[in-house]
Amino acid sequence: MARGKKQAAAPKIDIGAEIFASLRDLEKIKGIPVEYMVERLKQALTNAYRKDREDNRDIPAENVVVDLSEKGLFMHLVKTAVEEVEDSAVEIHIDAARNINPDIQVGETVTIDVDIQKFGRIAAQTAKQVVIQGIREAERGAIYESYSSKSQELLTGTVLRVDPSGDVFVQVGQGNEQHNAVLRTSEQIPGESYEPGNLIRVYVLETRQSAKATNVYVSRTHPNVVRRLFELETPEIADGQVEIRNIAREAGSRSKIAVRAAMENVDPVGACVGPRGGRVGAVVEELGGEKIDIVVWSEDPCEYVKAALSPADVVSVTLVPGQKACRVIVPDDQLSLAIGKEGQNARLAARLTGYKIDIKPESQAEEL
Repeated sequence: MARGKKQAAAPKIDIGAEIFASLRDLEKIKGIPVEYMVERLKQALTNAYRKDREDNRDIPAENVVVDLSEKGLFMHLVKTAVEEVEDSAVEIHIDAARNINPDIQVGETVTIDVDIQKFGRIAAQTAKQVVIQGIREAERGAIYESYSSKSQELLTGTVLRVDPSGDVFVQVGQGNEQHNAVLRTSEQIPGESYEPGNLIRVYVLETRQSAKATNVYVSRTHPNVVRRLFELETPEIADGQVEIRNIAREAGSRSKIAVRAAMENVDPVGACVGPRGGRVGAVVEELGGEKIDIVVWSEDPCEYVKAALSPADVVSVTLVPGQKACRVIVPDDQLSLAIGKEGQNARLAARLTGYKIDIKPESQAEEL
């Protein structure tokens, strides 16, 4: 057998230059590294070749080597030289192996060039699919990163459509960051209606990424909707003179917000109310008429509970030893106001302060 036989040039498909030009453009526009896409292409081409084999042999991916560069596309198989072939997908008889490499020994591997001329159409289709998929993944990734960073922000969106399920799809963002967000029924203000074209403010709850899509979920009912609206309307909050300490909300009906002055000589309630009630009025209008009580936060639990029960007058607040609870005495004519319709005022005050509140009229004070 002749030794030192010169191996013929490996067959190639001249798609390298065109693909790399496209990948460089993709990197500039979408920020996807060329090296990343090349590896994706090589993996896809390997899998495509394994599926396209006429003998239907299951060749391990590591036995298929793809060389993709601007010079072209080359492929070859890696097989082990053996004296008796048991699996032709990964083994080659030693005599056949020595026709390729005269110096090979049993147990060593040999590379066998693949004739991929018939594979050209599949290779081109595969490359196109991988590039398209790469673009989609990059766009999903960019949207995910963008809206993950916008979590807990208030955005203005345009209602696109209302799903039969009741979910509302809202277009948020600008330019390349424009995306459709989902306002689920559970996050909608009760009684509020939405029509295509309506502009609404929504709070970004979370961003979820799946294999097929990036979903942005927004809310109109979250307490922080109230917080963000006051931050927009009140310069003293934006510059740190006034601090929002807590919010209790029953969306569409009523909210209580506790504020404190971070600087001397600042009226925190007055700052939030604004001249002629303009600031709180703008928030109320945005929320469809939702009532808002603004109270002063206090380190003294008794004073805080007393303020939280506004607009009702309170005679006294007594803490219950060993419990985060208190007993509140109010004038008889203030009892219904302190409790509120269906217990709402007392319920919101309890949530705002974190204390369980037991309200009694003054006429029953002596019995306690």
